Amino acid sequence: MSIKIDNKIVGYEVAKPEDKAPKGKPEAEERTRAKVIRMTEQVQRPEGYEALEGSTYKIKTPLDEHAMYVTINDIVLNPGTEHEQRRPFEIFINSKNMDHFQWIVALTRLMSAVFRKGGDVTFLAEELQAVFDPKGGYFKPGGKFMPSIIAEIGAVIEHHLQKIGLMEKEQLSEQQMLMLDQKRAEAEAAGQKKTLTDTNQAAGEDSGYPASASLCTKCNTKAMVIMDNCATCLSCGYSKCG
Repeated sequence: MSIKIDNKIVGYEVAKPEDKAPKGKPEAEERTRAKVIRMTEQVQRPEGYEALEGSTYKIKTPLDEHAMYVTINDIVLNPGTEHEQRRPFEIFINSKNMDHFQWIVALTRLMSAVFRKGGDVTFLAEELQAVFDPKGGYFKPGGKFMPSIIAEIGAVIEHHLQKIGLMEKEQLSEQQMLMLDQKRAEAEAAGQKKTLTDTNQAAGEDSGYPASASLCTKCNTKAMVIMDNCATCLSCGYSKCG
C-alpha cells in the first residue's frame, strides 16, 4: 500500500516493533504476548582429552540371565571454588541381553539430555522408581522388592546422586532409633540368660550385637533377633513382620 506525501519531509525515525502494537490493550492480554524463552544446554563436555569421572553399577535380576551395567559419568562445576559441585553428565547401560536394547538406548539418551540441561535432576530417580511391571516385580537379595527393572535403574541413580551429594540419604527417625535401642537392650538381656558357645561369644563381642543374633538378609549384618515373635534387625531396622 503506497501513501502519497504532498508536504516536504523534515525528519524521520525507524519504527520499532513495540511501536506497532495497538495502544490501550489490557494488561492481561499484554502478558500473553510475552516472549517465550527456550532452554538450551548449559552444561558442556570438557574440551580436549579431559576425562570424566564416573561409577559403574551392576544390576542382576532373577528375570534375566545376563546382568546390566549402569555407568554414570559426572562433571565438576566451578572446580576449585566454594561453589564446586559434582553432578551427573551422562549415563550408559550395557547388557548382553538384546531384548531391552531399544528402550535402553532411548532411556539413556533422554536421561543424558536431562543431565546436561542442568537444574534439579533428582526427580528422575523418583519417577523411575515409580514404574511398575504389569508382569510383576521381583525381590532383591536382602528382601527389598523392586516393581520393575526400570525401578531398579532409578534406585541406582538415587544411590549415585546420594553418593555425590545431590540427594540426602534417608535416616532413621529419632523414634525408630529409640525403638531399636530398646529392642537391642531387651535382646541383650535375654541373651545373657542362655548358654553360649565360645564361637558365638567371640562373634558377639566383635560385632556389638547379641551373640544369638542371626544374619540379616537386607543389610547382611549378624544383628537379626527374635523380638515379640518377629525377626527384627538391630542394625537397619528391617523386620519380616513389616
